[in-house]
Parts: sequence; C-alpha cells; structure tokens
Amino acid sequence: MSGDKLHARLIEIALAFYPEAQLAAIYGLTDLFLVAGRLAGAKGGPATPQIRVSHWRWPEEDAAGPDCIFDSHTGRPHRPGYIILPPSLGDAPGPALAERLKPWLMQQHAAGAVLSSVCAGAFVLAGTGLLAGRSATTHWDYQTTLAERHPEIRVDTDKLIIEDGDVITAGGLMAWTDLGLRLVDRMLGPSVMLETARFLLVDPAGREQRFYSSFAPHLQHGDGAILKVQHWLQANGARGADITGMAEKAGLEERTFLRRFIKATGMKPTAYCQHLKIGKAREMLELGRQPIDRVAFAVGYEDTGAFRKVFQKVMGLSPGDYRRRFGLRQVPAEI
Repeated sequence: MSGDKLHARLIEIALAFYPEAQLAAIYGLTDLFLVAGRLAGAKGGPATPQIRVSHWRWPEEDAAGPDCIFDSHTGRPHRPGYIILPPSLGDAPGPALAERLKPWLMQQHAAGAVLSSVCAGAFVLAGTGLLAGRSATTHWDYQTTLAERHPEIRVDTDKLIIEDGDVITAGGLMAWTDLGLRLVDRMLGPSVMLETARFLLVDPAGREQRFYSSFAPHLQHGDGAILKVQHWLQANGARGADITGMAEKAGLEERTFLRRFIKATGMKPTAYCQHLKIGKAREMLELGRQPIDRVAFAVGYEDTGAFRKVFQKVMGLSPGDYRRRFGLRQVPAEI
C-alpha cells in the first residue's frame, strides 16, 4: 500500500488543551476514540479508517501556534479532520483566549477540518465567527452569557447536540461522551458507534435527546475553491443557490465548477443542496409544530409539492410520516 493511501485512511481528531480545559473530557475522548478505532479494526477490512488522536497545547507566550503534546500515530504529517474544544472548569473562556486560538482554528477549518465544542468550549468556537447566523448550544448556565457576547448566534440550550456540517456544538459538561459517539458514527458508522457505547457502558439511546441529520459533507478533498462554496452553502442553508451563483462564488467557469464539485464531494451541486436543506427540515419536523408548508418555505422551497417529493427521495419517508415516527412533541393530526 502506498504512503498516500495509508494517509488517506487516517482520520485525525485534534483535542485543544487550552488553560482550564476539562482534563476528564480530553482524556476520556482520547480513550473513546482509540477504543472505537480498535473495535473498528477488529471487525473491518483493510479499507477501515484508522483513528489518530492528537493533543494541542498553546504556550504561555504564543507566537507560532500550538504544540502537539500527544500523538497516537507519530511520524506522519498532521491534518486534523475534526477539532474538539473541550469544556472549561473555570469561567466561560474570554475573548483573549478565543483570539489566541483563532488563527490555528481558522487555518485548520479552511483546510477542511470540522470544528466542534463542548459546553463552555462554545465561547472559543464563537470567537472564530463561524457560528454567526447559526444555531449553537452550550451548558444551560452559559446561555445568557453566550447570547450577550455573541448576539449573532441563535443560542439554543434545549438541544444536547447541534450538528451543522462543518461545525458541531454539544451542551453540558459531560456531553463530550455524546459528541464522541456522534463523531464515531460519522467516521466509522452506527454499528461501531453502538459497539463502542456498549464497551464503555454508555447508553446512546438514553442520552440522545433527538435525531440529527446524518449528512456529513466531505470537506477534506483539498480543492479550496469548492470548499469555499461548501462553507458558503452551509452558512446560508443553500437558500437561493444555483449553479451560476456557486460557480461565481468559486471563481470558476460553470462546466469547470460542476466537474470539480462532483470530484470533490461525490455529489452533484443540486443533490448536495437538497441534502443540506432536508437536514434542516428534519430538525424542524422532529422538534416543532409548524405545518409542512411552513417547514418547506423555511428551508427554501416555495413549492410544498416539490419539497415533499425531495424529502421522500432523500429520506424514504414523507415529511408527515417522518414527523410521526421521529417527532419528539405532540403535533396536530392535520399535517
């Protein structure tokens, strides 16, 4: 096997070791991911991804960025696929810490890393500006503080996890277990996730508060122009996006954009946008009481019939059937 293929099968999860970060979360997540990787390797074939865990600490006098102080797979170039900002055992991290971590976080995000936070780690993630206009969760005790510091964010502490493609936020102090299992599900699939939960005596069914979109867009393809479009689509919910607009955003001719988008993501732009919109519609159907036509309009469909058809195609269920099966609140019979 070539070195390139070996590197392509290695998924790196970087844990930020910032001042007053909860050590139990850092070491607990390390154990969780290494256990998941071992279980996946035992049951999978040669194509099974390997899980690499690294810890990154910022020196007191930081000029060049963080140092890697732990690496489960030494000797290979670092390219984190996921970065986790753990809880803080002190006060909510202030703007100074967020600014200190921001350059490295933005650099990794621009290269395709998914940024995630647990509890007060949301304050550091918010400092990047990537949560502007999006929903995010944190510990309920920090709800007011986060909303006051970052009015551009829709803070929703009713949710345990809010997954939005390239950014993920998790709620309370111990929600790192939920985030960890969610990432295992993304990387290695639901069977390995459930096996990991059983091994660690964590009941994912008992801790999940609602179902979340399973669409996990591929971001580590190395095409900067296409990644720029993906980030734009994620931020605005793919509303009003067409091939012409996306090609202009990428700075490419339309035929070139279409070819490169399919190569990078494995999907046509239309299907990609549909999956983003349906993911947001799923959350509205699971949690809310709005009629189907309002859900359709909220995610960018003016034609409710077209929305129903796309939802059925993507999910295998009509919006009404999906709500009846997975909705967490009583909804009117007429939907």
